[in-house]
Amino acid sequence: MTKITIFSGFLGAGKTTLIKKLIADGYKGEKLVLIENEFGQIGIDGGFLKDAGIEITEMNSGCICCSLVGDFGKALEKVLEEYHPDRILIEPSGVGKLSDVINAVRNIHAHDVELDGFTTVVDAKKCKMYQKNFGEFFNNQITYASCLILSHTSGLSQEKLNEVVAKLKELNPSAPVVTTEWDELSGKQLVDAMTQKNTLSDELRELLEEENKHHHEHHHHHHDHEHEEHEHHHEHEHDHKPPHEHDHEHKLPHEHEHEHHHDHEHDHHHHHADEVFTSWGVETPRPYTKEAVKAILDALGDTEKFGLVLRSKGIVAGEDGNWIHFDYIPDTPDVRNGSAETTGRICVIGSNLKEEALEKLFCIK
Repeated sequence: MTKITIFSGFLGAGKTTLIKKLIADGYKGEKLVLIENEFGQIGIDGGFLKDAGIEITEMNSGCICCSLVGDFGKALEKVLEEYHPDRILIEPSGVGKLSDVINAVRNIHAHDVELDGFTTVVDAKKCKMYQKNFGEFFNNQITYASCLILSHTSGLSQEKLNEVVAKLKELNPSAPVVTTEWDELSGKQLVDAMTQKNTLSDELRELLEEENKHHHEHHHHHHDHEHEEHEHHHEHEHDHKPPHEHDHEHKLPHEHEHEHHHDHEHDHHHHHADEVFTSWGVETPRPYTKEAVKAILDALGDTEKFGLVLRSKGIVAGEDGNWIHFDYIPDTPDVRNGSAETTGRICVIGSNLKEEALEKLFCIK
């Protein structure tokens, strides 16, 4: 199986710089082929890529949108036939439409090919100008991207950065937006963002699976000692039992009858697991102070205001340039400095979560 990754982006956005970083650090051990198609005669730094063991097919004969049907498809098929790479990186012309490139790849006559993602590099400082003057092409590259990676964010005010992110989200609400400077990130972090592996969600899922095992093993026979043994289960969790219900939805009515026959206050017999157990998450470039994060976590105990919060994790930018990692269990907040993330991420898990109140608390809106 050959994976194909497309790197789109307007002229000078930094596509080549990103590709170099990923070749050096993100795609280690993979047999790679780079296909580039620049408008005009501007070629990539071939020496660097040959040193990295990359075969280059240079197609500087013209803009990709002029040679989609012929040369481009043939070049792709030739590369697949001759090199059988693990991954093909395609760097199309900066003024090409991403939708055209995606269609060209989909039209090739080859088996065992998987489109792994369409990443668009966006120059944060020129976003507004390009959108105004070259909207048809620029907006197309944003709309069809599966991940948006901002370049040149250094020196940009928080207000401007927020504006850029808002503009991109208008055009493409589902693609993750990487707002952190690349120097602070590893190639693996960038690849994870491009393939939409949200590490926070994955970690939380694992934690909840572990919690579910505890529930399954103990069947709540030792309710008096539950808080002591598993300090992250506070007294209300027993009533709602969301992790268990979420992972074993088909057992839900039986479990309620068996384990909650003594509890008439919280009657969820006819609810689906997703009604009882919910999560709220957000990505944000907004910086915080450690004190602000601690105050937010302290406030999460107010169930009337925010719903029943069972767990929260986050990695956010710090106002002092350091990154803040936090992990919240009821009455036990943990706030520390840690490594940079592609953009700030916050995740809250619980029951009857009040999203608007959480957005206000975390200063998202």
